[in-house]
Amino acid sequence: MNHYETVFILNPVLSDIQIEETVKKFENFLIKNGAKMVSKENWGLKKLAYPIQHKKSGFYHLFEFASPGETISPYELEFRRDERIMRFLTVKLDKHAISWAERRRTKLKAKA
Repeated sequence: MNHYETVFILNPVLSDIQIEETVKKFENFLIKNGAKMVSKENWGLKKLAYPIQHKKSGFYHLFEFASPGETISPYELEFRRDERIMRFLTVKLDKHAISWAERRRTKLKAKA
């Protein structure tokens, strides 16, 4: 299994319930396809560096997960099909990025 990280931006006009449903949809998709969720983070509403679809802000979310490689293509296809998603980026993590992500998570837990 490979480790991946996905950051996606949701449309800012969505309600809290719609945001929660969308995040749950993608989490369930991963789990159903054999992925193991490592971490989920809600970064909240942030201002965009440039307008996307005439919007100046968006709700950011981060998923870190371990998954077989063949899961990624259909996963990204689901992002493209969902009109609530403005942008997304999935990257495969190497051993250095995995250790950095673990350190970042422990720092966040220490702050909380």
